Amino acid sequence: MAFACLEDPTLERNFKGHRDAVTSVDFSLNKKQLVSGSMDSCLMIWSMKPQMRAYRFVGHKDAVMCAQFSPSGHLIASGSRDKMVRLWVPSVKGESTAFKAHTGTVRSVHFSNDGQSLVTASDDKTVKVWAVHRQKFLFSLSQHINWVRCAKFSPDGRLIVSSSDDKTVKLWDKASRECIHSFCEHGGFVPHVDFHPSGTCIAAAGTDNTVKVWDVRMNRLLQHYQVHSASVNSLSFHSSGNYLITASNDSTLKILDLLEGRLLYTLHGHQGPATCVSFSRTGDMFASGGFDEQVMVWKTNFDAADYGDVLKTRKYSMNVNGALSDVVGGCP
Repeated sequence: MAFACLEDPTLERNFKGHRDAVTSVDFSLNKKQLVSGSMDSCLMIWSMKPQMRAYRFVGHKDAVMCAQFSPSGHLIASGSRDKMVRLWVPSVKGESTAFKAHTGTVRSVHFSNDGQSLVTASDDKTVKVWAVHRQKFLFSLSQHINWVRCAKFSPDGRLIVSSSDDKTVKLWDKASRECIHSFCEHGGFVPHVDFHPSGTCIAAAGTDNTVKVWDVRMNRLLQHYQVHSASVNSLSFHSSGNYLITASNDSTLKILDLLEGRLLYTLHGHQGPATCVSFSRTGDMFASGGFDEQVMVWKTNFDAADYGDVLKTRKYSMNVNGALSDVVGGCP
């Protein structure tokens, strides 16, 4: 069940510095920094401390499509329309190493939870897995028949999920490198996909204005949200697993209560399409980016209870009517 006394999310910071649409946002583990990528070919590293200067990282020769902190926070990976992946050290020098990852635009980069592997997705229709150390190519997954927009590791690193303009979401076994299931229920392209913190289900954002949640153990559709009036570009699970936030071309962010299967909040902040959204690792903040070149940092507020101990012991199960439930017995 949802909390009885929910407080609304609040806009805390509004960062301006990009010169074109923002394509991705991600918090460092300690929440002291936020990275954003943009069509202006730059990354920006924003400090959460007041009056601290932002760093602009220049290196990509074309639009930056994605950027993510490593789990430790010691590296940032970025992917670009220049077909390169860069690994940056998030310090004032902005040093990076680059490698040609794909033969098309790199749409997505994602570290495994142990920080050892990186998965990339591209317009060349492939998903590739790399060893972060020495940027060694490990293997390629190539059953999509159109651009691959997004690829993510499962929390335990055993599975990979990918989403594509071929209107499918594919689930891969990392060890066997086999596609173990294709979810074909989307009526349009699928720009973004992510794993639930438990690893038992995935959520996908569609250009058909929908958000769909699937169980990856039984490969069945659990929830189907039609809350946006335009393409959904990005989504992010709260660390509790109870909430999902989405960003859409309708300019809004929406927060979904997964336990009750309903829309909780609609947030109006961006002028024009909201392109990306991401919760911090602990879930007490989230960031969003848009066509308006702005990066916004929000305080979650509605999850005011301390999740720390619960997160260590929480187990998830799916009940028969498709709602997400957890065997802890509701929220703390």
